Amino acid sequence: MSTPYPFTALVGQDDLRLALLLNAVSPAVGGVLVRGEKGTAKSTAVRALSMLLPTVDVVPDCRFSCDPGAPDPDCPDGPHPPGGREARPARMVELPVGASEDRLVGALDIERALAEGVKSFEPGLLAQAHRGILYVDEVNLLHDHLVDVLLDAAAMGASYVEREGVSVRHAARFLLVGTMNPEEGELRPQLLDRFGLTVEVAASREPDRRVEVVRRRLAYDDDPAGFAARWADEESAVRQRVVAARELLPKVRLGDGALKQIAATCAAFEVDGMRADIVMARTATALAAWDGRSDVLAEDVRQAALLALPHRRRRNPFDAPGLDEDKLDRTLEESAGDDDDPDPDGPGGGGQPSPEEGPQGGDAGAQSGTGEDGEPQPAGGGAGEQAPARAAEPFRTKALTVPGVGAGAAGRRSRARTERGRTTGALRPRGALTKLHLAATVRAAAPHQRARGRSGPGLVLRRDDLRQAAREGREGNLVLFVVDASGSMAARQRMSAVKGAVLSLLLDAYQRRDKVGLVTFRGAAAEVALPPTSSVDAAAARLESLPTGGRTPLAAGLLKAHDVLRVERLRDPSRRALLVVVTDGRATGGPEPVALAGRAARLLGAESVASVVVDCESGPVRLGLAGRLAEELEGTAVTLEELRADAIAGLVRDVRGTTSRRAA
Repeated sequence: MSTPYPFTALVGQDDLRLALLLNAVSPAVGGVLVRGEKGTAKSTAVRALSMLLPTVDVVPDCRFSCDPGAPDPDCPDGPHPPGGREARPARMVELPVGASEDRLVGALDIERALAEGVKSFEPGLLAQAHRGILYVDEVNLLHDHLVDVLLDAAAMGASYVEREGVSVRHAARFLLVGTMNPEEGELRPQLLDRFGLTVEVAASREPDRRVEVVRRRLAYDDDPAGFAARWADEESAVRQRVVAARELLPKVRLGDGALKQIAATCAAFEVDGMRADIVMARTATALAAWDGRSDVLAEDVRQAALLALPHRRRRNPFDAPGLDEDKLDRTLEESAGDDDDPDPDGPGGGGQPSPEEGPQGGDAGAQSGTGEDGEPQPAGGGAGEQAPARAAEPFRTKALTVPGVGAGAAGRRSRARTERGRTTGALRPRGALTKLHLAATVRAAAPHQRARGRSGPGLVLRRDDLRQAAREGREGNLVLFVVDASGSMAARQRMSAVKGAVLSLLLDAYQRRDKVGLVTFRGAAAEVALPPTSSVDAAAARLESLPTGGRTPLAAGLLKAHDVLRVERLRDPSRRALLVVVTDGRATGGPEPVALAGRAARLLGAESVASVVVDCESGPVRLGLAGRLAEELEGTAVTLEELRADAIAGLVRDVRGTTSRRAA
């Protein structure tokens, strides 16, 4: 077993280390979500934490880590005889992003269960993580069905495995720690709220600190055991402090004054539900125990708010997480003053606000173009470029789907063959059986019962009789936006409406678990403003800063989209694409721009790319160029008005292709 990097040897990252240690002191805090750019020691810190946790007493030979003092009455390895006890280190179990559901919850042998009535169960990662740490790297990329299982286990403290009426239950209480890079996409709100605390990490910009990081890492890589030995005393001291804080924790007093500050803070920041209040109370109590105090101070409440609230105050995926510290201080001061509050000096106590760079809310205002002396008229070659227009308010859009049945990653947009969903038929299993089709299995075995010598009431089964349930659910797609940013779109009110429509489609893509990409064209060329990614908020940021002006190289935009889709098909062949072209249909600049655009559109249509054209043409006289473009793409066209879900034109508009495409 390799030697982990010592926790105390980490340089900086004070908030990250504190959040992890508070969960070590009080697992009831609810875990930690670590957000940050790559290369910021997120995984290193989590793995190092496991070495600081106290040992746990378990029942000998129990695969489910039952506590000898209170064994699980439903443990599949039980009942356990009294008296047995052994100590072992707390486990840290890693959940791979690509893990199967059976790997997470465990596997039940259906063949033995049906033929012999025996519950033969192989524990999964949830059983291994019981009374330890469950670590999910890149948690935002976890498949939806695994997220659902994690939510159920975290809420109930138990895992259930059911296969056609045969069920197994075992305890699954664990410290959930996740790390993620926000550039790769945000986390589902339901799972986000399950994390007690969240921490934003970034690499230091101080040269001296960066030098120390490199120096320590190189020393560790050269001699891991020797490096760990040099930090053994510091590790031991922190481990003893964790044990002492755990012993002190039940004696810490959370007064009414601190409770009032917690409630007032959660109300002021308009967080949903009551989980935030409970997490803040537990975090403040753990902070006091960690500092060796038996009373919760106002500084504990403030620190608890900074760790427990930022990820709970987001209202949509485009909101940057964070907390207004000035507002926090005002709220704590206004709610202070109860006579049983042990800190008479009010909020902040010994913890002084760290007015580092606040929420990134000023950039959009700096780009609003309010200092312009009138709006310049668009001209060729980009000479008339205008400052970016703000997007209009987003709205709920109609569902745009890819025709046919795919087999891509689980999502919520287009029909697909999936592991979860409604049963549509049965087939012979390829590999391990995961979803039994009971009726089809019985039908397959019935004709052979006499030949197999059946004499009792039981059914004589063979492996060849088993049938896998074929299920149909929904998949996520690659939604590639091709946005016209030329001078013909440059009227500010018009471009604001266009950006609002694209922002609405991005919000829809977030909710349906799609990947998104953004191609823009104006002036003389097209560019990939955002390569395909799961981060729709990154696409929204690119859209917000999109300038307009110049000619309309429609053909260049379509050909650039063709190149992006070709590369993505090689990277992820199972993920089907939906092309969304946002334009008024005009094509200018260069020789024969209209003919070139037509050829580029027919190229995409010939490759069966599902497409929709959002017609942005306005005014009393309309040329219908966007509709003609949609015909050449072999897709469909919708106006900005028709895109709204509450439009009279219908409830759902599918992206329809030709008859040959549907057959394919």
